[in-house]
Amino acid sequence: MATFKSDAEIQKDVLSELAWDSRVSPADIGVTVSNHIVTLTGTVSSWAKKLAASEAAHRVTGVLDVANDIGVEVVEGPQSTDTAIAAAVRQALTWDVFVPEDLIQSTVEDGVVRLRGTVEYPAQREDAARAVKNLAGVRAVDDRIVVKRADVSKGVLRAAIQSALERQALRDANRVQLEVDEGRVTLTGTVHSWAERQAVVGATRGTRGVDVVIDELQISP
Repeated sequence: MATFKSDAEIQKDVLSELAWDSRVSPADIGVTVSNHIVTLTGTVSSWAKKLAASEAAHRVTGVLDVANDIGVEVVEGPQSTDTAIAAAVRQALTWDVFVPEDLIQSTVEDGVVRLRGTVEYPAQREDAARAVKNLAGVRAVDDRIVVKRADVSKGVLRAAIQSALERQALRDANRVQLEVDEGRVTLTGTVHSWAERQAVVGATRGTRGVDVVIDELQISP
């Protein structure tokens, strides 16, 4: 019979993972756990650090979900003005070879970067957000880029998910249910680990014609 972690054990492991991750300072972050759901609190100096803390918590075995309530308080300086951030955003989009920068527009207000435009693939939208999320002065990224729609069938998605799991030597996708509505895909059901969850979501996002992925998967070791 599998041994499941208690909330106290998960809290200890999340704190250890935060201490191990050089991108964040565990002294700035509070961790509480209830029914295997982790809540992160505190204040960090960048949007990237907030995301890094969430990623660290998700890496811990036994964590089902993470509520990221960490605040972002940017240190004021020449790089923190909206004008400077906007210039840095355009440069980051231009220099990233995976981003069709001519198709993307940005607006910066109080350190929040809003991205707009229309791209061919979901990965291009994600690459654009990735390119700007680590820039100094960015408090948050509001990604409103849309993906051109194409017909998406459950059969194609099922095959993509199955292939992704097989490539990673993980288990099958029979416990995953799909609801497809004009490019909007909702994933429900259970997977065995965070790695499987990422594989399923990644395979879905990587399928042509998928615009939005609603991840309602549950982890059941």
